[in-house]
Amino acid sequence: MLRILLLLLFSLCLFAQEHAFESEIRAFEQADKTIPPPRNPIVFTGSSSIRLWENLGNYFPNKPVLQRGFGGSQLSDVIHYADRVIVPYKPKQVVLYAGENDVAAGKTGQEVYERLVTLFEHVRRKLPNTTFTFISIKPSPSRRKYFSEMDNANRLIQAYLAKQRNTQFVDIRPVMLLKNGQPVPELFRSDSLHMLPAGYERWQKVLKPYLK
Repeated sequence: MLRILLLLLFSLCLFAQEHAFESEIRAFEQADKTIPPPRNPIVFTGSSSIRLWENLGNYFPNKPVLQRGFGGSQLSDVIHYADRVIVPYKPKQVVLYAGENDVAAGKTGQEVYERLVTLFEHVRRKLPNTTFTFISIKPSPSRRKYFSEMDNANRLIQAYLAKQRNTQFVDIRPVMLLKNGQPVPELFRSDSLHMLPAGYERWQKVLKPYLK
């Protein structure tokens, strides 16, 4: 009996892990039925830095942006849900911010890079003409101890994308750092992780020339 209970608990844990963020993805799908998304949009996806970008469309007027960031997701989650949050929209461009949570969860820069390659190759197979844009992992003050691994991930990803067709690596770190190399504290909320509007304003200025 105990063995059966343990197996049941294990199965439930696996189910929960396999379906993380499922409710958010379903909410996107329901929203699409209520308000049809723009045709061939610019899909912004990834973790909470995208999800919490309030009034995203106002930052990029006259651009068909579609916000599809979810929770504290990792690249593995974006891979898992790519066929639901990216591919169905047939976007002309995908703008991705992800990888920061992966490093904070213990992944190395190399592992983050490998996950990015997996996602990119999947998207490129399904959407061969879509521009793929990666926003560099940002220097959050609360995650200083991970900066080395994050820099390594950024370096590997930038080098990889430079060899691929129709890709962009957008480095937002320079506008988020002081002259001494430390993050600008005024760009972040009290948790020193998520950004205030001032941070997104800097992102907007850097990203704008890259949007199709």
